[in-house]
Amino acid sequence: MAFMTKYLLPILVVSLAYYYYSANEEFRPEMLQGKKVIVTGASKGIGREMAYHLAKMGAHVAVTARSEEGLQKVVSRCLELGAASAHYIAGTMENLTFAEQFVTKAGELMGGLDMLILNHITNSPLVFFNNDTHIVRKTMEVNFLSYVVLSVAALPMLKQSNGSIVVISSLAGKTAHPLIAPYSASKFALDGFFSSLRKEYLVTKVNVSITLCILGLINTETAMQATSGIFIADAAPKEDCALEIIKGAALRKEEVYYDKSIWTSLLLGNPGRRIMEFLALRKYNFDKFINN
Repeated sequence: MAFMTKYLLPILVVSLAYYYYSANEEFRPEMLQGKKVIVTGASKGIGREMAYHLAKMGAHVAVTARSEEGLQKVVSRCLELGAASAHYIAGTMENLTFAEQFVTKAGELMGGLDMLILNHITNSPLVFFNNDTHIVRKTMEVNFLSYVVLSVAALPMLKQSNGSIVVISSLAGKTAHPLIAPYSASKFALDGFFSSLRKEYLVTKVNVSITLCILGLINTETAMQATSGIFIADAAPKEDCALEIIKGAALRKEEVYYDKSIWTSLLLGNPGRRIMEFLALRKYNFDKFINN
């Protein structure tokens, strides 16, 4: 009975409240009107579609990718769709100095920052791991470490606006898949780092939300080419995927699941991990760190 009173009842109350209020939250496009948003990996695919959705909602948009030509087209289309403003800065996230400087420059162009959407990845062919540690290092630097650098650079502005960090991840960052070991490692790293960071923000009362987006196979050109003849699954539409990411971010959800299969959110969105994290938090003495 003591265990139930101390642990199970609080967990039940929190879980019921979470599901009750989440079910009644409604997304409204005007939530993004006038917001200042960065989207990385935005010259094509899901990133481009997110930029277009944000433009339609009247947001200020700053995009980046390696292709300057692609970015120019995206910015031009964003302005046609009604963006409050649209800017691009081309560069590679293999250069961590560029990553840091990009955030600063984008913030200057928009006059601040409300939302940082981290979407870029390096090319990851589907092959058996052949002991090439260089590929692992490059994948981790682009798919993970640059995300950390960008977030650190953006945090002062996001604290001022009570903003959001949106991390685009994958089913490969929640479950094991063959042929993508380096890619999967980088996505698991995103979950570990940003989910832990979310707990630290909670404890230290930093009002910056972190939304982790777990995506299945999406019908982007890059994904279709990479998986053709290798991975057999129905791909979900990139336009709808982009919109669901934006909705989840605007509602400050902890996680967003988007996949063609209904089983994804049912199986991965179970409360087991939340319960374990809730219990673990009760074992820490945070006063030692907060007071210092």
